Amino acid sequence: MRIRNKPWAMDYLEEHSHIVDITNAYEKNIHDFFEEEQPLHIEIGTGMGTFITELAKRNPDINYLGIELDKNIIIRVVEKIVEMDLKNVRLVLLDANFISDYILPDTASKIYLNFSDPWPKTRHAKRRLTHQTFLSRYESILKPGCAIQFKTDNRGLFEYSLQSLNAYGMKFEEIILDLHEEEPEDNIRTEYEEKFSGNGSKIFFLKASF
Repeated sequence: MRIRNKPWAMDYLEEHSHIVDITNAYEKNIHDFFEEEQPLHIEIGTGMGTFITELAKRNPDINYLGIELDKNIIIRVVEKIVEMDLKNVRLVLLDANFISDYILPDTASKIYLNFSDPWPKTRHAKRRLTHQTFLSRYESILKPGCAIQFKTDNRGLFEYSLQSLNAYGMKFEEIILDLHEEEPEDNIRTEYEEKFSGNGSKIFFLKASF
């Protein structure tokens, strides 16, 4: 999905600073960003926000933080949050490389990785969000024993992720090679998921804990 550059993006985000942090104002203090202190789940790479906003709607007793690097994309998520009047979703404009600087250790209860960039070239492996460097950052901010949930249409990235998580010593709780064959009732389809599935691609899924 190609997103056009919006010259007014930063002005819009500044006007909605109660929803999106663009200045690292809540670094190491993320609970103050929410109206209530509740368990925290994090989605890294929000897409257009369908997944995280629907999760928040279904689970008002959980706080959701969306991390997104592209200001033009995060605007779409802000718009959904405003339209749905969600109090338990907040966003931060942030490079995932700095997630463990922004979030204190033992803070989050779950991390979602949905249709991350596969970075197919071998020399770019360290950029994949399931590389061991990122796994170390996730382990730091997650409470002990908590999980990562991962979905992709890219078989190469899925196979790499299985190997990476296994080498890191993670425990696989669930592995599904075709999520839509018998789709779970609680599955929330992202925009990319709808697109790829509609084109005939299988959706791969895994859940693993530290």
